[in-house]
Amino acid sequence: MAKVRLILLGFIIILISNTFSLGQDLKVEGYFLQDSAKLGERVPYVLKATYGKGYNIIFPDSTYDFSPLVLLEKKTYISKTKEDVTLDSAIYYLSNFSLDPVLKFSLPVYEILKYDSITYFADEADLALKLTINPLPEELAFKDNNVYQPIEKDFNYPLLVGVLVSILILAAILLFFFGKPLQKRWQLWLEKRKYKRFLLRWEKAEAAFSNNPDMGNADEMLGLWKAYMEHLKDRPFRDWTTKEISEFLENKEIIKDFREIEMIIYAGKEGKDIGQACQNLKGICAETYQQKITQKDERK
Repeated sequence: MAKVRLILLGFIIILISNTFSLGQDLKVEGYFLQDSAKLGERVPYVLKATYGKGYNIIFPDSTYDFSPLVLLEKKTYISKTKEDVTLDSAIYYLSNFSLDPVLKFSLPVYEILKYDSITYFADEADLALKLTINPLPEELAFKDNNVYQPIEKDFNYPLLVGVLVSILILAAILLFFFGKPLQKRWQLWLEKRKYKRFLLRWEKAEAAFSNNPDMGNADEMLGLWKAYMEHLKDRPFRDWTTKEISEFLENKEIIKDFREIEMIIYAGKEGKDIGQACQNLKGICAETYQQKITQKDERK
């Protein structure tokens, strides 16, 4: 009977020693890389696991509850094995939102078994809360400073809105009482501006035509004249024939002027009095322009 007891006692001692040795084969270590941090500051936390053969170890991932800290990023490193001892490590970048003066924090490492798992926690690491506002001293020290310090003034938005509204109301009143006369004056100004542009282009085209009376310059002259007359009379001068233009203007003499220039286009021959023809066409435009602006003045 005593022999059996000795055998059982030896078996229990061996079992306890094996269990103790297995527990010693896995070591978990965790610590912060700084001892204090501001509220919400990014803080690195190092987690290490050292173990022998036969262990299947995993570290916490983003699904783990890190509260009261918040996980920002996880950085893992390749396992290192030396003399059958493996080192796994990772850095967790966390943000502290706890108002506790000193936060105690620890992360686990999991050993995966066939049907279960074992959790190993590292020793708790301390992280002190760093205050951003320094405490006021008992006696305040003031510095003498008589230099003028300019103070920025806020922009007066109500005044701006009031001015804009006043301008809009004034503009509405002016348009109501003087809208039509102002509009007619504006149209007259535009018409005079277009006539000045026509004269500049006509003089340039006439000079080029006088120096080189070829088909291109002749076509430029007639096209410029028809386009401006089309604007003044609001009729399709560019689509009409010379006879149709003559009948509309009730001016048979214009046919001669057109032929002087068209001889160069269609026959390649220079007319006898091209200069006078150009002046006659220019005069028709000037007369028609005066009629148009006179009609607008009479409608006021």
